[in-house]
Amino acid sequence: MKTLLFDLDGTLTDNYAGISASIRHACVALGHRVPDEAALRGCVGPPLRRTFARVLAVEDPEVIERAIGHYRDRFASIGWSENEVYPGVAAMLGHLRASGHRLYVCTAKPLVYAQRIVAHFGFDAWFMRVYGADLAGHLDDKRDLLAHLIDREAIDPAAAVMIGDRAHDMLAAKANGVHATGVLWGYGTEAELLAAGADAVAETPAALIDTLGRYNSA
Repeated sequence: MKTLLFDLDGTLTDNYAGISASIRHACVALGHRVPDEAALRGCVGPPLRRTFARVLAVEDPEVIERAIGHYRDRFASIGWSENEVYPGVAAMLGHLRASGHRLYVCTAKPLVYAQRIVAHFGFDAWFMRVYGADLAGHLDDKRDLLAHLIDREAIDPAAAVMIGDRAHDMLAAKANGVHATGVLWGYGTEAELLAAGADAVAETPAALIDTLGRYNSA
């Protein structure tokens, strides 16, 4: 496979500290009960509007947008930087790029934050381009975002792999005819990823290199 499409949160970096603290901040600002640790960990990956609808148990768009506003007050200033690269990811990306693969980021995170994070960690040396949602939520459905990326970059879906840690990454890949590989160092379980259609799963970044190599030899 020559084109590799990477999720960001839970796949390249662990932004749990920034995401969870910003969700807590929004809940407090709205006078809502703060979710427990288990619920907060489930918030890493899915689109923010879907997360707040679930966390606040509401469907009112105005309430959800107010929550997002409070969240971004904190995330834009500090939350995005409360983030760390998973061990082995930098070496993995360097190896894959040197092997001739084209690498893209495909994340439901707003593009403005995704680009900032990618540049902050020096990932822009390896990635061709970053694709993400806009602040209004356009393309925050990973299926639509991936379709947009494929069209914009003229990618052959049969020669591409979507790599991520949650079910929506795998579902997006399958919806677009792309191979799906799950990673187990993030926030999704093996059962979640396989149930969503993962063709393979990798336990570590080094193991992911071997897994992707098997696509080439198949």
